[in-house]
Amino acid sequence: MKLLHIDSSILGDASVSRAISAAIVASLKAAHPGIAVTYRDLGATPIPHLSGAYLAGQSADVKHDQALQEDVALGGQALAEFLDADIVVVGAPMYNFAVPSQLKAWIDRILVAGKTFRYTASGAEGLVHGKRVILAVSRGGIYEGTAAAAVEHQESWLKAVLGFIGVTDVEVIRAEGIAYGPEHREKALKAAQDQAAGLKAA
Repeated sequence: MKLLHIDSSILGDASVSRAISAAIVASLKAAHPGIAVTYRDLGATPIPHLSGAYLAGQSADVKHDQALQEDVALGGQALAEFLDADIVVVGAPMYNFAVPSQLKAWIDRILVAGKTFRYTASGAEGLVHGKRVILAVSRGGIYEGTAAAAVEHQESWLKAVLGFIGVTDVEVIRAEGIAYGPEHREKALKAAQDQAAGLKAA
C-alpha cells in the first residue's frame, strides 16, 4: 500500500494543518504497517504555477529548453505520485477564503485531460477511482454551519475538484476558529488530532 502526504502551509512548525496531516499519517502508518509514504512539502518546495510554455510543452512538436524539460518532468512526477497512491493526505490551510496558491499549483498538475478526466459526448468523466483522500483542513474563522460558509472556497473547492476526477472517498478532519485565541486554537487542534487517531484502517 502507498500513501502520498501533501503539505501546503507556509507556516512550518507553527502550522495547524501540518500538525493535523502528520497525525493522520501517523494513524495510518500504525493501521497499515509497512505502508510506503511519499512526502511532498509544497510550502518548502513549491511546484511552479502553470505557464503557457508548460501547456505548449505537452505537445511533442514543441522544442524543450532545459527549464521547460524540468517543469514538464516535475508535473509528470507529481501526477505519477498521485495516481500511484492508494491513500492521499492533503494538508490544506485556508488563506483568504481559499487554498494556498501552492496547493492550487499542485492541483493544476494532477487535473490532466486524458489522465485523470476526459470529456465525452455526455460531459466530463472522472478517471480516478478507488483512491482514499483525507483532507487536513485548518482555518482561522468558523464556517461549518454558519453564514460564513458562503465564502468558504477551501474544503468545498477541494471536494469539487476531487469529485470532478472521480474521487468520491473524501474524508475531512478540520480545525476551525484557530484565530480566535490560543485556548480555542489548542482545543480545535486537539479535537482534530483525536479524530485523526481514530481513523479506520480501510
